[in-house]
Amino acid sequence: MKIKTILFCLMAIMALSVSAQNNVAEEVAWVVGDEPIFKSDIEEQYQQAMYERIPIDGNPYCVLPERMAVEKLFLHQAKIDTVEIPNSTVMQSVDSRINYLIASLGSREKVEEYFRKSLPELRNQLIDVVRDQYTVQEVQRNLTKNIKATPADVRRYFNTIPMDSLPTIPLQVEVKIITINPAIPQEEIENVKARLREYSEKVNSGESEFSTLAILYSEDGSSTYGGEVGFRGRAELLPEYATAAFNLNDTKRVSKIVETDAGFHIIQLIEKRGDRINTRHILLRPKVSPKDLDNAQIKLDSLRNVILEGKKDLTFENAAFYVSQDKDSKNNNGVMLNAKTHSNLFEMADLPNEVGKVVANMQVGEISEPFVMINPATNRQQVAIVKLSKRIESHRADFADDYQVLKDLYENYKREEILTKWIEEKQKSTYVYIEEGWRNCDFKYKWLNINTSDK
Repeated sequence: MKIKTILFCLMAIMALSVSAQNNVAEEVAWVVGDEPIFKSDIEEQYQQAMYERIPIDGNPYCVLPERMAVEKLFLHQAKIDTVEIPNSTVMQSVDSRINYLIASLGSREKVEEYFRKSLPELRNQLIDVVRDQYTVQEVQRNLTKNIKATPADVRRYFNTIPMDSLPTIPLQVEVKIITINPAIPQEEIENVKARLREYSEKVNSGESEFSTLAILYSEDGSSTYGGEVGFRGRAELLPEYATAAFNLNDTKRVSKIVETDAGFHIIQLIEKRGDRINTRHILLRPKVSPKDLDNAQIKLDSLRNVILEGKKDLTFENAAFYVSQDKDSKNNNGVMLNAKTHSNLFEMADLPNEVGKVVANMQVGEISEPFVMINPATNRQQVAIVKLSKRIESHRADFADDYQVLKDLYENYKREEILTKWIEEKQKSTYVYIEEGWRNCDFKYKWLNINTSDK
């Protein structure tokens, strides 16, 4: 959904950009209330959808203007209800999407070249697009906020769905894990700090550009962009990083070395804007030695053998509590938590890569041999063993086993029902005019013969 939202923003920006550059009179396709929908807006959204390969269900010259018309109905209601979106919410989203554009196209300059706009101009256009999106969402939320699904409601809805229309639930597994994080030698840590001090001296003396060193040496994905991470609020940064970054005031100086769960950083300030900041950094991660990895694997292999032999009444679950260094699962019998769904069940694609490869060939109750994996939180190597505790094969949704999925479906159905009725009522009290060449459509809503006349 996030990607779709961002792509919608891109289409809107392109429409705004082309419209601003067009010196000829605009051709109006629709009018909703006193708001026109220009042909150029529709055309640019269509072209951008084709470029981004976003599917359009139907004739784009029918679907897109109708979608824009519906949005204008919600925006009109927002004026009546005096819906206001906090500037901080809008700016946080705008900054995030500007960062996405820079990351996608490679640099600020390439973004400006692509949209034929300076970044400040692009930002101002995007502010309007994002504010409208949040406003529409808030109106819809207010209209549907009282939806409450009882088990009886869900069951009645479930009984109306034909068997061949029930959603397919993909294979899901529950996995328990025990991890060991091998200690990093102090010598390795000191070597990393020495390299970062060397980089700092080169930048502070003017010998090298920070961005150049970040491209060459940083072990973070932002290295491609000269270490630039984009505008972030404090909550979006690691705590230690945020503290150091927000204390910077000189854009030509480099911070002291900062240690976080991700590794060791040096940071350079690019720009502060209210409670948000744009920085670049160089990240180095101390490496675990092969010897320490081997020792951790031997330790977990011995533990696995003890569990399998049933000695000392040691179970995988007990061992997870006493041995595992995975802070998220050790107090939960070793059960991994799916951060995406906040449940114990994972689709295979949602597991860490190394865990997924091991689990794919396991039977329920089986304990794996030790393997090396990358800790998703720190990007450091660790050693793990896993136990497959549950496996639910792909199946049609069932009321008993998939109640939450069906509840979500029911609530979405009710939400769509409420919004559809609201739109139909709103149409009756809103002036709508559609130009002759834009009327031959199989619209989702009944625009024709309401207020759509040759006035």
